[in-house]
Amino acid sequence: MIIGCALFMELLDSTAVLTALAQIAEDFGESSVHMNLVVSLYLLAVAMFIPISGWLAERHGPRRVFVLAILLFMASSLACAASSSLLQLSLARFCQGMAGAMMVPVGQVILLRWTRKADLLRAMAFLTMPALLGPVVGPPLGGLLVTCLSWHWIFLINLPIGLLGILLILRHIPDYPGRQRQPLDLAGFLSSSLALACLVLAFESIGHGSLEWFWSCALLASGLLSGALYLRHARRRPSPLLDLSLLNIATFGIVLKGGMLFRLGSASLPFLLVLLFQVGFGLSALEAGLLTFAGGVGALLIKFISVPLVRRFGFRRILVCNAFLAGASIAVCALLREDSSALSIVLVLFAGGLSRSLQMSSMGALTYADIDTCQASKASTLSAMSVQLSMSLAVGIAALLLGLIQRLRAHEIPSVGDIGLAMVLVSLLCMASGLCFRRLAGDSGTAVSR
Repeated sequence: MIIGCALFMELLDSTAVLTALAQIAEDFGESSVHMNLVVSLYLLAVAMFIPISGWLAERHGPRRVFVLAILLFMASSLACAASSSLLQLSLARFCQGMAGAMMVPVGQVILLRWTRKADLLRAMAFLTMPALLGPVVGPPLGGLLVTCLSWHWIFLINLPIGLLGILLILRHIPDYPGRQRQPLDLAGFLSSSLALACLVLAFESIGHGSLEWFWSCALLASGLLSGALYLRHARRRPSPLLDLSLLNIATFGIVLKGGMLFRLGSASLPFLLVLLFQVGFGLSALEAGLLTFAGGVGALLIKFISVPLVRRFGFRRILVCNAFLAGASIAVCALLREDSSALSIVLVLFAGGLSRSLQMSSMGALTYADIDTCQASKASTLSAMSVQLSMSLAVGIAALLLGLIQRLRAHEIPSVGDIGLAMVLVSLLCMASGLCFRRLAGDSGTAVSR
């Protein structure tokens, strides 16, 4: 829960800041279009520094790196609140992204070293509980703070959360020593960071239309080229920074691939729901945020029964069947209309939160079921990289599909029907992930679930 709260702070900040961009632009006297730089630089920093997080944890000890990452996040949050220009805010957000890139993988390294295999499923359920609340609480809390106070409080609220987290870490989390003394793979770090940064920025620009198509395609090509260079480098190095040989471990490789496919569908839902409620239904940001909170409640409640469910049915059956249920819950959102009752909307989102949360917990535990403690840092780094890529790509795919639907129907502004059709299409990605999970053995993850 302590490690999960650090993830909660990061996700709360990254989603809440979106509601404040208009007011920040007004205070700085900037165009709203330029405010996309605040989001892009944060994503850029996260993508660039994820590859090095595992090496830092092994070199200097995970608890020390984790505490320093939270301190950096707090300091950069204070710098964001004190910014008086777009340049200052953008630089502070870049530092926030550096800290965020280290918090998640290093926190998972601590968890994998500390937790027995038999307790890993329960630990992952509690780790993801605060994390699921962050994106749900972020928009309504951000709207409330901006409306009642000012945009500065979106960043200042991180200070007490971070301070409490550091005190709890120093009190309750063991200080595992660093175990790795090998030098940094600088060539691997530069090529992998460049590849991830270009890919994330390309997907983000496609999703939000912040760049012309030529530059988005140029970023995408640069990312693919840098990725190919890293693959060539990794094959020649005995201990690469991102160890892709871990994909040969059956459970790790299958869950990583299936998980990316599942997140492509599920991570696009918040983006489409915001459009549905605010553009399609004409609701305010606060009203839309309060409705989506129902999904967070469902995500929390399933955590208390996820362990018995997996023990009863097994990982393979849960992941295959629940992939279809989670996809169906997204497709059902396409049936919502402006005259739908609030109760029906809440029930649909609540059911969707249940299924998606169960899938995330199950994938999180099975990912590391056959990973040794000596492989924990590299596995956590590789997993965080796949999550970051899939989350950024999800919004780009959803926006691309919605744009194509609008062009085919000659709609300048997306209608409720356009958004609903996009939801149906992304739901198919969630369902398709079940085909990946079918390749799991029937007894996969027994050491974790029993």
